[in-house]
Amino acid sequence: MDHVAVLALHDRDLRAGARPDGPDAWIERTGNVVRQVASPQGWNGVLWSDLDESDADAAIAEQIAYFTGLGRDFEWKLYGHDRPADLGRRLRAAGFTPEPEETLMIGEAGGPVLDAEPPEGVRIVPVTDAAGVDLVAEVHEKAFATDSARLRLQMIARLAADPDTVVAVLALAGDVPVSSARMELVPGTGFAGLWGGGTVEGWRGRGIYRALVAHRARVAVSRGYHYLQVDASDQSRPILERLGFAPLTTTTPYVYVQQ
Repeated sequence: MDHVAVLALHDRDLRAGARPDGPDAWIERTGNVVRQVASPQGWNGVLWSDLDESDADAAIAEQIAYFTGLGRDFEWKLYGHDRPADLGRRLRAAGFTPEPEETLMIGEAGGPVLDAEPPEGVRIVPVTDAAGVDLVAEVHEKAFATDSARLRLQMIARLAADPDTVVAVLALAGDVPVSSARMELVPGTGFAGLWGGGTVEGWRGRGIYRALVAHRARVAVSRGYHYLQVDASDQSRPILERLGFAPLTTTTPYVYVQQ
């Protein structure tokens, strides 16, 4: 894999040329900034920017004024190669709070990732309705100790409005949901994004996360996608590296909450 070329392709297709994340969202380009605007329950924020020392502060102020005018908290998704080099410092000075850094990792969908299978007694099933989404949200809350109300609303809306662009799966031990994950397919690009892979405590370390990655990779290949993209935590990065994923840059959410 040509890391530089793939990162440039990622920026072009998934950031500068982003599609709305759901039926209640839209993409806007203003100057050298691309942002997503959604309902208060959706994701609002900056996806891409092409700034320098001369215009960064003004662009930051413009986005703050815009989103606060809508009554929205929002996120500026900052990548390690974004410019200017001190953009993170400028965001903090403007009132943004950084969340934990993750690693942007890219893997080839037809690579070694395909080989992993679930452990004995665990099966992977697709999620296609509200009842399945409820189980995904339940697993997400247990795995990440976070509220899943927004995730549930987004998944139900996406499955209803655009089911061909999202794949959600559950890992069941008998009838008990122990892990879940989803994949977002971006039409017109070679990228499928892997999101939300989480396993409840007590079932970790058994290869379920690997199996969910492999399952989604097989689906991506069957639909003609070439690359898998993950914003990986420190816990998932070593697993993904063993599956052939390469780290290309970092990504940090900078969150602005209205006063």
